Amino acid sequence: MLFDKGLAANKKSSRGNKSRGSLSSPLDTAPLAVRVTDIILNSDYPNIEDYGGLNSIGTIFYELVTTTSPGRGSARPLFPQLSAYPLPNEIVWVISLPSSDMGVSSLTSTAKYYINTISLWNHPHHNAYPNPITSATIPESQQKDYQQVEVGSPRRVTDESPEISLNSPINSSQATFIERTNIHPLLPFAGDVIYQGRWGNSIRLGSTAKPSGEEAINDWSEVGENGDPITIIRNGQPLLSSDEGWVPITEDVNDDLSSIYQTSTQKIPIETTNTEFTSYPEPPESPNLYTSPQVIINSDRLVFNAKKDHVLISGEKSIFLGANSSLNFNAGNNVVVECGDIKLGGKNANESVIKGDLFLSELLQIMTALNTLATTLGTDTIWPVGAPAPNAAVNAAALTLTNLIPQFNGKIESYKSSITKTL
Repeated sequence: MLFDKGLAANKKSSRGNKSRGSLSSPLDTAPLAVRVTDIILNSDYPNIEDYGGLNSIGTIFYELVTTTSPGRGSARPLFPQLSAYPLPNEIVWVISLPSSDMGVSSLTSTAKYYINTISLWNHPHHNAYPNPITSATIPESQQKDYQQVEVGSPRRVTDESPEISLNSPINSSQATFIERTNIHPLLPFAGDVIYQGRWGNSIRLGSTAKPSGEEAINDWSEVGENGDPITIIRNGQPLLSSDEGWVPITEDVNDDLSSIYQTSTQKIPIETTNTEFTSYPEPPESPNLYTSPQVIINSDRLVFNAKKDHVLISGEKSIFLGANSSLNFNAGNNVVVECGDIKLGGKNANESVIKGDLFLSELLQIMTALNTLATTLGTDTIWPVGAPAPNAAVNAAALTLTNLIPQFNGKIESYKSSITKTL
């Protein structure tokens, strides 16, 4: 195996189990184009301690791209803050620079470092090119595919299960990369700075880009002036992306899986779930028509969580909460709504809410007086002829009232809400 030869070429360092390629002088010149044969990505890598333990994560093993040379070695990432690890069979630049042994074993001690993947196919998904001599397992159709690229045609693999090795040959826990044919690169516009992941995730630092006298060629350049800034963070292309992965596309705010748009003058054609602004006397402008600076966050679900402090949402004019099903509020302690005018049920609501405590307190006084009156009427009499006689109708009504009033008075506290309070 190519890797076995490459691994055998590396020796264990005498300091801290760090490894360096022990290569002949032709490999000590920099820069040098090499083909990655394997990479250390986790602690399950076999004999990882021989290469520096966890400190060796990101270390690649490689062979020379020139197939006539047997030279092999290892290298570590050049940039400490930026990690873009290559895949096996991708090509990187390797250079010699000072090592951590400098000043200990030698004043000129060097080690090999690699610069990220060479854009061989000019595609963010992968840029692998297997060794054409030793990779005899590549199907003939794909071998032809690579030959076509060499004469200027873009690589267009359509096989869903390509047999190009893109994973570690000896660490199964790293074997997670599967080539996909529907990953599209982003179409650039003049002046763009674009960062693209391998799976349709990207950051575009761009601007309005509308050719003079022509229609916009992306979703954000219908209005505004060329050069108006826009930042688009996208995670995942549309699920129905075509299998023609070599065709560049632009971001789609409605079909990309998740995205954040930070605009200046652009109009973004977002299809919001709820735009029922009927609660407003003067509705706000719809998000898909707004052309002043705004931030759009769009996904199947949004979660805002403050682990220790508050979630603060502030708006100069209003805060709109719209849902097609329900609005749910759940607070462990209390809910406070402080406002000079609260409408419940509709923007034209004009019926006042009763102050329950005051109303029931004064009603209790009335009920007490009414009970006294009813008790008196319970013995009311009439003088039909001669001696007085009970007033049967009044007495019966009074008796019913004197029975009901104590029951009402006994439950008067239960009529008060224990949760909702008003001024």
